[in-house]
Amino acid sequence: MNAFASGGFSNPNNDFLVANPPNDSISQIAFSPRTLKPKNFLVGGTWDNEARLWEINPDGSSNMLTSTRHDGPILSVSWREDGQAVFTAGADRIVKMWDLGKNTAATVAQHDEPVRCVEYVSEQALNTPCIVTGSWDKSVRYWDVRAPSGQPMGVVPAPERVYAMASRGQMLVVGTAERKLVVYDMRKPTTPFLEKDSQLKHQTRCIATFPDSTGFAVGSVEGRVSIDYVLEADIKAEKYFAFKCHRDTKNSNVYAVNSIAFHEEYSTFATAGSDGGFCFWDKDSKSRLKEFNKVDQPITSCCFNYDGKIFAYAVSYDWSKGAFEHNPATKKPYILLHAVQDQEIKSRERSSRQGTRR
Repeated sequence: MNAFASGGFSNPNNDFLVANPPNDSISQIAFSPRTLKPKNFLVGGTWDNEARLWEINPDGSSNMLTSTRHDGPILSVSWREDGQAVFTAGADRIVKMWDLGKNTAATVAQHDEPVRCVEYVSEQALNTPCIVTGSWDKSVRYWDVRAPSGQPMGVVPAPERVYAMASRGQMLVVGTAERKLVVYDMRKPTTPFLEKDSQLKHQTRCIATFPDSTGFAVGSVEGRVSIDYVLEADIKAEKYFAFKCHRDTKNSNVYAVNSIAFHEEYSTFATAGSDGGFCFWDKDSKSRLKEFNKVDQPITSCCFNYDGKIFAYAVSYDWSKGAFEHNPATKKPYILLHAVQDQEIKSRERSSRQGTRR
């Protein structure tokens, strides 16, 4: 199958276009969990108050299956572990559980201000399956999704408005305004395990956790990424660092890092930015593995599928220049799928060691 390369969409990497793209800016996209393999489904939350579900076929084609709505922009999405439901968080101050089998959505959480982030937490991490939500009301809340009561299981004050959040296993990382970072051990979910200021000097934009849960990456509006560790031994060894990316040095332009995604097998990662570019990186060798051609709009979200063979990236306005610059009639949002090659994403050091062993 030929990749989509017409119709007014910028596609300089000759990737696959997802069918029936959204009508407004895309807040977040997320692939279905490993439990649904070998099938791949993609969900996306958007600023037109809608979440859409697509099935991604082995040949790169896609089918939009269904959608659900909020009464405000959907800012975050998260899959349930079994792949049978998706949680959607919105500017309407609520979180819904979207039952994909029944195609029904019910409110399971609420805040006093827009809900910026939602993360599903498995039973293994907290002894009960739940979701964690972070809001601009300066709180993090835990909710039992088996029998929603309208009341949270726990409420934790955040240092400031929640801007980004990521969880994996027993680790939850929350990024707030004023560059604050808080790490929680989910076995003690209301007590911070680690509190610190970001290494980065400007507003936190996104967070992603390492596959082995030993640390996390933070992206900011200043075109920088930091690599942070949570174990005391790693912190004492000063393994943490930060680096510049998504910058136009020729014209002295700096762009936001909007999204970070880790490859589950290789622990390398991707960054995507307001410059319309995405890159693959190796944190262990502190090197860039590959820089791809830029599209003509910002990339607002990115993710790998369960086996790392597909990299999805959402192209749309990111609100960095305010509502005045937003015109969905002339700059339409869309999602592209990149077929990931090992030589693009695999650590060169790891490849060299394996070659030596052979």
